[in-house]
Amino acid sequence: MKKIYALALLAMAFAGGKASAQSDAEMKAWETYMTPGAAHKMMATETGTWYCDMTFWQNPDTKPEKASTTAEIKMIMGGRYQQSAYTGNVMGMPFEGHGVVAFDNATKEYISTWIDNMGTGMMVMKGKMNPDGKTMVLTGEMVDPVEGKPVKCREVYTIVDNDTRKMEMYDLRSGKEFKTMEIIMKRKK
Repeated sequence: MKKIYALALLAMAFAGGKASAQSDAEMKAWETYMTPGAAHKMMATETGTWYCDMTFWQNPDTKPEKASTTAEIKMIMGGRYQQSAYTGNVMGMPFEGHGVVAFDNATKEYISTWIDNMGTGMMVMKGKMNPDGKTMVLTGEMVDPVEGKPVKCREVYTIVDNDTRKMEMYDLRSGKEFKTMEIIMKRKK
C-alpha cells in the first residue's frame, strides 16, 4: 500500500493536487485507476507475432493496393498498455509502425496512438468496445499532408477468433465516409 500511496502522491503532484488533502477515497480511486483489469487481460491475449494482410484504397473509385507486414505485440508497464511494432514493405518502401493501446480505467474507454515512417505526425483515437465484446469502434483524427489539415477518421477493430483480427479504417476526406484500409491479422503459430 505504501508503494501505491507514493505513486498516488506523485500523480497528484503532476496533476497540481495537494498531498495533504489525500483521503482514503482518493487513494482507492488511484489504486483502481492504476490496476490492470479485464480489458487489459483481453489486450494481453494478443501478445505474440501476427502476419498482417493489408489492403489500401486511395479513394472510393481506385483499385485497391496490397501489402503485408508482421506485427510484434506485447504488454508493457506491468500489463497496463499494449505495444505493437509493425515491419514490412508497403507501397514499395520499407515500413515501420508503432502503436500503443490503453484502456483508461477512469473513462472506461480505449485510447490508441499510432506513428509510422510514412509521416511525422501521430494519430490518436478513442472509443469503446461494443457490448458483444468482439468489436471496438474508435474515432479520432489524422493529418492530410496535402491539405495540412486534420481529417476525421474511424477505426473498427474486430476480434474474429482467437487467432484472427480485422482492422478497418475509414475517413471523411471527401465529406463522405469511405474505407481506406483493411488489415486481416493472423497469429503466427
